[in-house]
Amino acid sequence: MSSRAKIKDIAASVGVSPATVSRALTGSGLVAEPTLSRIREAAQKMHYRPNVSARNLRTQRSMAVLMVVRDVGNPFYLEILKGVETTAREAGYSVLMGNTENNPEREVEYFDMLRDGHADGMILMTGKLPDRAGYSEQVRGLPVVVALEEIAESGLPHVMIDNEAASRRAVEHLIGLGHRRIAHITGPVPEIMSLRRQDGYRRAMAAAGLPIPEGYEPVGDYLLHTGERLCRDLFSLAEPPTAVFVANDEMAFGAINELRRMGLDVPGDVSVVGFDDLFLSQAFHPPLTTVSQPRMAIGQQAMELLLRVFSDEGVAPSAVEMPTELKLRGSTAAPRAQS
Repeated sequence: MSSRAKIKDIAASVGVSPATVSRALTGSGLVAEPTLSRIREAAQKMHYRPNVSARNLRTQRSMAVLMVVRDVGNPFYLEILKGVETTAREAGYSVLMGNTENNPEREVEYFDMLRDGHADGMILMTGKLPDRAGYSEQVRGLPVVVALEEIAESGLPHVMIDNEAASRRAVEHLIGLGHRRIAHITGPVPEIMSLRRQDGYRRAMAAAGLPIPEGYEPVGDYLLHTGERLCRDLFSLAEPPTAVFVANDEMAFGAINELRRMGLDVPGDVSVVGFDDLFLSQAFHPPLTTVSQPRMAIGQQAMELLLRVFSDEGVAPSAVEMPTELKLRGSTAAPRAQS
């Protein structure tokens, strides 16, 4: 059996010190281009694999990070996980998934794993810190990056999008098609991301001089069956909407399923806009008009930010904002008639 490549072998190949190679492969951020690329290319060619056990003993690190989400079954997180894992593996880290299912006890358990050293850092995607007296203060110094969701006054670095602006553009699209009765199925309120998307909806409606009737803002939880139920509620109103902006694609799929069951055509009778651009959104019938987020890039950026926290480069940026795009597809059209 051939001996595995060592850091000193890569250093000799590239013509740098072993310390420089070590810094490059652990993602310290202290090695500049093009040296960084040369080291990574040499490591790949030599099939270098870090000796995790030895390094853990040396550094007292687990060389693992936690990515904590609400629902591991939601396909929304898959592209983000790819981005996190791609960047983590380059730096020698593995990625563990934590599934809270909005259970407060599970949320505490994952933070305890981090505090006890079972993971070196966390990418948090639940939009909240554990709801336990005094716990928020205890976790403030932990290496945590918040992705997509916002946690106000947490002092944690965030990777996020402009939810308000993205939602406003989505509703303006419906208004531009001629819709005047537009409802919004929200995410879980009062979580900040849900409120931002609701703010975008309300601002677009106000700018167009359109009222928001009572019952036009039912509160959801991002689950498909909730989209079905809330859609039924909307279309039991005396004046149902001609268009619905939904806070995520999964609930939008549920809403469209329910509209079909009620014998309504999408987009002939009702237009629907989602948010997230899941991989199923293009294959759904009709293909869903939705706000697209660069999920893989978000995952990469979140992990890069966490590596900066590990390397103690100084104060990490409080927020990194990623772009969004409204993807126009077959679920929206001009209304047939307005009463």
